[in-house]
Amino acid sequence: MIVATGATGNVGRPLVRALVESGEQVTAVSRRISAGEVPAGARPHRADLTEPERLKPALDGAKALFVLTSGDFMAAGGDLGAVLDAVRTSDVRRVVLLSSQGVGTGDHPSAPEDAVRASGLEWTMLRPGGFHSNALQWADTIRARREAAAPFGDVALPTVDPDDIAQVAAVALREPGHEGKVYELTGPAPVSPRQQTAAIGDALGEAVRFVELTRTAARERMPAFMPEPVVESTLDMLGAPPAALRRVSPDMERVLGRPARTFADWAARNVSAFA
Repeated sequence: MIVATGATGNVGRPLVRALVESGEQVTAVSRRISAGEVPAGARPHRADLTEPERLKPALDGAKALFVLTSGDFMAAGGDLGAVLDAVRTSDVRRVVLLSSQGVGTGDHPSAPEDAVRASGLEWTMLRPGGFHSNALQWADTIRARREAAAPFGDVALPTVDPDDIAQVAAVALREPGHEGKVYELTGPAPVSPRQQTAAIGDALGEAVRFVELTRTAARERMPAFMPEPVVESTLDMLGAPPAALRRVSPDMERVLGRPARTFADWAARNVSAFA
């Protein structure tokens, strides 16, 4: 059995689906989850990582654990070490952590990775860049007036499809050979906010206007969809990204045997969110 935390999120939901489709028994963990939110074959379990004791029943008989530390967990001062203490008392021997590309550049805290490395468990780190699905922050304004707003409109980064992240996580959880590996996960090519807006317009079959925000205006909006402690460092990375964040990583194709999916592909599959 495999346990997936953050099971109702952008990565957790497709991960649970991928694991079930591969024939695995899955326990899907989230703070608020019901049987109707998981595919047939998965078992829902309500738990908050800030209370590790509530996670323990989900770990009975499990061989691997996917760990996603949410913004709320970080904001509450959550201790991943305490979570891993609970994990060590179970049969789980493999942990796959959803980390961040910013850890590798020193722009995001390394504490979650440090805790996993110190746990004594087999581990794999996934370090994605920005998600294609971050564009969902524009859904309301695109639906209302065909408009998207973001800072640094022409700075391009190789954002990544959450479904692709989930596929890599599924492989690392199920198959040997990924222990002690750190995978940087990017899309196949850099894409700017202005280009993303155009791709959504193409998917809709209608023009969508792009509005460039000032850094101050962006700072005011960002805590609505990311942890407050990483807002400034994220703005730094978006505005003047180092070469390491602009680079397209080969890790996705190495693990999955196919190229990462483009933003245009993601927009076409998710066009209903903007219609």
